[in-house]
Amino acid sequence: MNGTRLRRRDFLASAAATVTLATFPARAFGETFAAVGGDDVAWLDETLPTGHEGLSWGQPWPRGTRYRSGGYALAGEGGAREALQSWPLAWWPDGSIKWTGHALAAGGGRAKGLKIVAGISPRSRDGVNVHETADAIEVTVGDVRWQIGKHGEAVIRSAEVGGREVMRAVRLVASAQDRSDDDADGAATLSHASSAIRTATIEQRGPVRAVVKLDGTHRGSSGDWLQFTMRLYFHAGSASVRIVHSLIFDIDPAKLFVRGLGLEGQVPLSDPLHDRHVRFAGENGGLWGEGVRPLTGLRRDPGAAFREAQIAGRATPPLASALPAVRDEAQYITPWGEFRLRQPNADGFAITKRTGPGHGWIDVDTAGRAPGLGYIGGATGGGAAFAMHDFWQRPPVGLDVAGATGDAATFTLWYHAPDAPAMDLRFYHDTEGMADYAHQNLGLDITYEDFEPGWGDAHGIARTTEFRLWALPATPERARLLEMAAQVAQPPRLVARPERVHAAELFGIWGPVQQGGPLRAKIEGRAKRELDFYIGQVDQRRWYGFWNYGDVMHTYDTDRHVWRYDIGGFAWDNSELSTDLWLWYAFLRTGRADVFRMAEAMTRHTGEVDVYHTGRFKGLGTRHGVQHWGDSSKQPRVSNAAFRRVYYYLTTDERCGDLMRELIDSDRALLTVNIGRKVEDRIGDNRPPGGNAAVSAGQLPAGQVFMSFGTSWAALVAAWLTEWERTRDPHWRDRIVAGMRSIAALPKGWFAGGAPFDLASGRFVGGGTEVSISHLNGVFGVFEITAELLRLVDVPAYRETWLDYCAFYNAPADAFRAKTGASGKGRGLTQAHSRFTAYAAVERKDPALAQRALAEFLGSGDRAARDPWRTLHHVEGAVVLKPVDELSDVSTNDAAQWGLAATANLVLLGDLIDKAR
Repeated sequence: MNGTRLRRRDFLASAAATVTLATFPARAFGETFAAVGGDDVAWLDETLPTGHEGLSWGQPWPRGTRYRSGGYALAGEGGAREALQSWPLAWWPDGSIKWTGHALAAGGGRAKGLKIVAGISPRSRDGVNVHETADAIEVTVGDVRWQIGKHGEAVIRSAEVGGREVMRAVRLVASAQDRSDDDADGAATLSHASSAIRTATIEQRGPVRAVVKLDGTHRGSSGDWLQFTMRLYFHAGSASVRIVHSLIFDIDPAKLFVRGLGLEGQVPLSDPLHDRHVRFAGENGGLWGEGVRPLTGLRRDPGAAFREAQIAGRATPPLASALPAVRDEAQYITPWGEFRLRQPNADGFAITKRTGPGHGWIDVDTAGRAPGLGYIGGATGGGAAFAMHDFWQRPPVGLDVAGATGDAATFTLWYHAPDAPAMDLRFYHDTEGMADYAHQNLGLDITYEDFEPGWGDAHGIARTTEFRLWALPATPERARLLEMAAQVAQPPRLVARPERVHAAELFGIWGPVQQGGPLRAKIEGRAKRELDFYIGQVDQRRWYGFWNYGDVMHTYDTDRHVWRYDIGGFAWDNSELSTDLWLWYAFLRTGRADVFRMAEAMTRHTGEVDVYHTGRFKGLGTRHGVQHWGDSSKQPRVSNAAFRRVYYYLTTDERCGDLMRELIDSDRALLTVNIGRKVEDRIGDNRPPGGNAAVSAGQLPAGQVFMSFGTSWAALVAAWLTEWERTRDPHWRDRIVAGMRSIAALPKGWFAGGAPFDLASGRFVGGGTEVSISHLNGVFGVFEITAELLRLVDVPAYRETWLDYCAFYNAPADAFRAKTGASGKGRGLTQAHSRFTAYAAVERKDPALAQRALAEFLGSGDRAARDPWRTLHHVEGAVVLKPVDELSDVSTNDAAQWGLAATANLVLLGDLIDKAR
């Protein structure tokens, strides 16, 4: 958007229809960005990487741009072109291209002035070839050939380099026990399982990238459990495979306690013991590396040539050339067969080793944070490097090498180490007198936790982990291993320049950071302080771990100087008030790499851990709480596709696409989960503000559910909109339009808050005669998704209904009553809703409304903050466990909603803000 005017395109007139789709003349390729200088794509960290293993990203296009089915290429300064593999990600309603996906070969893109150009891509070096048989899928990249299983337990049956096998039998492994370590009487019974592939699908075939999707489960003596989806990515020019693995926790947490989760494989070994090497990447660019049979530090020196070769990972000279004392006595040098690296927490890891089973472990060394890469192999016989993304951030984790003295070694990437305490995902407290709804409401009033027996259930949540495996002809140089570790720990990324996204008018109302008057500077200053603060809090407060990493806490406890980790609904945030969106818009505005990575970790977490993927709550997410799955409020507002869209389109991440597609029929989950089931059962006069009609409508006919407009329907609209633009299937557009028309037809429109919804037709039916305000209806992405939606379809009656809501939600009491006939009780989050007021002011060209919107935004909001511009201060000494930073009056609700309001208001009210003193 430019300035303060929202540019609305011409719509195709239709006398017979009340909805029209915007149409534009087709543009020539490249014409649309003529006014925007600079590159099309840029490296996230603003520096050219030393290398990478291949990557993909999404590229935005303004409406009217033709899709080039003939192909695209990546051009740098001087006109040199690099091969791209391209595909459509999303379409505008008129059939023009909205987003394209592009894959680049390993090491590519390391030039200045990167632009996407039309035309046939040059042939990629070491192109990717895919061959499918009845039994397996073979992917060949250069001289590396991978064989992927279509059934059985091995996800990678073998990997060959130059015809020689260097890796085989790669599978998932898991273990669980039948009781908790802490509560068990007697020894727990341990069960083991490994991957069992059900289906294998080739999603892309090359020539730059191939993608193979596997679906299956873990199978063992206790049956099938932990369903998984795994994608394997192969890029031209790379000897590695990237693995994105997602498991569903589909077990009863009171009956099975997961102990170990790993990715295991074998490496054939033929080199002499002293030419076999083990490597673990260490802290701050360090590397630990030794031979299986060491040749250094001996009483008898084999000579510099032997020592230097073994340390470097090269083949040593023939042992026969060594001094007799070494040559004849080498068999007495103890060989080491097993090696472990364990990172039990975010602050330290330890390496140990032993000669083999039945013998004791020897301490090697310790350090702080491991990047998560290991290697086992020979100087000439080849080997495998194995790594995990977000390694030290996701403890307890580990790396294992076993059998290094035999014919084949086994490596294991533990994404939950088996020697750590077993997972205990049971709900954290008993009933505590809250067996019925009335007493559960009393509990909610004091701890902010919406408790209900049996509903704090982890069954159905998920977690995604990324691995990378290299098939190598020989032990790499130490510097090369460190490059590989760094590229997994912090992958180089090409991203569409935010200016390109903005020029294409995507994701609604936002604008890049820009210079302006003193008020704009103060607003930008607070925005930066809050971003910096939350990024810093992740590390200060150690918000790490298998289930926790990616989330933040909800509310701060200034007395204890800690976040309220143990107080009901004040603990883990679980996307409350659109934290995910706040971070993604902050990235779009700033282009900051640290903001991107925090938003990425949050998207991975909130889309998996905070959402149910199977079972009775499938399609719904869990409200904020002490445990991510603990609160009994299960709603679409958390599973919300609006929180995933930015990441999906910027990265082309297929798993994120799966998560959004899972939600297109999640409205049916409301047949079994009545969100408003407790609101009538209250003791005393403690009913929610604004009345109950926004959250409940009593008994409904078959096929109908009650649905709030903002926290449920708008979240579903985000999923339907995404599916429509990805597939061009008009069914999803029509479903959205049916809802828009029916809301507009309700007597009180958006002020009704919610109404009965017919699942078959997608229409709201009945109700809507009573004003029922919920401040939450506007703060879960509805403003942002509506700003997009109204540019794609034009339903005039709905548009006016929405603008009425925007204009009058924050209106003075007398104006609100004059408009609606109601008092307006329940209209909280005034500052957050200032962007609604501003939107109506711009759309209706109302200067007085714009002035009111600015006053609302600059006001204290609902918290009467002592320090509205948020000062950072440091706390240390006896009142805290460790020195910490605090931000005055901080609340994640406030930070997220203020940040989103600032994002929109800096555009909508930009002229007023820059003129203010």
